Amino acid sequence: MSTPPRPRNILLVTGMSGAGKSTVLRTLEDLGWEVVDNLPLLLLDRLLATALPEGESEDRPLALGIGTRTRAFDPERIVRRIRLLRAEHGHDIGTLFLDCSGGELERRYSETRRRHPLAVDRPASDGIARERDLLAPLRRWANRLIDTSTLSANALAQEVRASFSGPGLGEPVLTIQSFGYARGLPRGADMVFDMRFLRNPHWVDALRPGTGRDAAVSAYVMGDPAYAEAFAGIAHLLELLIPRFRAEGKSYVTVAFGCTGGRHRSVHVAEAMAARLREAGFSPTVKHRDLGSAPQDSLEGKPVAH
Repeated sequence: MSTPPRPRNILLVTGMSGAGKSTVLRTLEDLGWEVVDNLPLLLLDRLLATALPEGESEDRPLALGIGTRTRAFDPERIVRRIRLLRAEHGHDIGTLFLDCSGGELERRYSETRRRHPLAVDRPASDGIARERDLLAPLRRWANRLIDTSTLSANALAQEVRASFSGPGLGEPVLTIQSFGYARGLPRGADMVFDMRFLRNPHWVDALRPGTGRDAAVSAYVMGDPAYAEAFAGIAHLLELLIPRFRAEGKSYVTVAFGCTGGRHRSVHVAEAMAARLREAGFSPTVKHRDLGSAPQDSLEGKPVAH
């Protein structure tokens, strides 16, 4: 006997062609939703009964793009199907309808030189009018409506993020990285902080073999008179900016801390900053690019008195 699919949070995304369905689905996918476009509802049971790939949560919400180009599209039948899925399996199914004024849709089709799917050999206005009539049952049924007539693609994406991000969704992958300037800047870093102003443990014989993960090295770095204020300032900046990156839909944020060799100061600061950000509710991953490199006096330059 087959196990019935677990109840899921499902959002049907539909509306006028050209009103922004692709933008909405891309944004939901960036937020961590499972997204399927133009799936015939007859196959929905099969989709819901299929196990998710390893590592993906069963609680991951599902967005289904449905429009007049969906095979066997029938708005009345879709509404009946939604009711049935709710009643039989307890799925939480919402419907987002994307509307747009006819004049704005005509302008968009004119600018992109695309043909309206329901008016391949006629003016776009004919297809828009026909589609509006066809979609009327879904528009009446929808419990969410966004009029995109005056929204840019970016503004629409922002509205979707604000409405559908939810707990644990849309968080950027945050990486804190250490590196040594002697081996070049890290590729792909969004923000780079130079820690070479701090006193260098390399020039202390007892500390040279160690790394920024060692308590003695950390204590030496933290003892620099400029350390506390600089660290607090950088932490405050990151706590301010990371949520802004999230609001902009950025999927990956990499913050890099550099020192000369990439073994002492940058390693300590990266570890300490990651701990500070975890306390603030973020979930950073720490990487040390040059931690395994060999110490070398010629790389470190001359010792500087502090």
